[in-house]
Amino acid sequence: MPTNPADEGTPVAQPTTDDQPQALKPAVESMTLLVAAVIVHDKATNRVVLLQRSDQAKFAKGMWDLPVGKSEPGEPITETAVRELHEETGLTVRPEALKVAHIIHGAWGVEAPNGFLTVVFVAHEWSGEPENREPRKHAQVRWVDANAIPDEFVETTASALHRYLSGGPQVSLDGWK
Repeated sequence: MPTNPADEGTPVAQPTTDDQPQALKPAVESMTLLVAAVIVHDKATNRVVLLQRSDQAKFAKGMWDLPVGKSEPGEPITETAVRELHEETGLTVRPEALKVAHIIHGAWGVEAPNGFLTVVFVAHEWSGEPENREPRKHAQVRWVDANAIPDEFVETTASALHRYLSGGPQVSLDGWK
């Protein structure tokens, strides 16, 4: 094999495929769970749509929460927000009507041992009236006055909602040292 620059143009042996870096394995088990939540805020009446988790819920039994859910593989986060909001409350929003209100980065979660990232959107335009479309998961879905948010609320989404309503910081960290 040539090592002398004067031998330029002489073919140089290429490394064998055994020396080539291998593609990375899918990181599914180490991935952060991606979640979308939606604050439906009626500015005219200063109320928001909330749901109360049922006693049969896997997570936060009896607690209040925003409409929220996990992203499906290959699903854009705005589509997750639209889908979950409709599945849980019957409300319909257009993806382009969603605005980012808050980001929650949690170090761990019930179904996310490697952490989760929740994008909290706000919608000021929607169609329909809130209804409980998943009665096994939720005890109720309803409008709540923004000045009377229940205390029994999932901590991370409560923080995001309060920060949105007060114009506070748009990113919160949960469980990080």
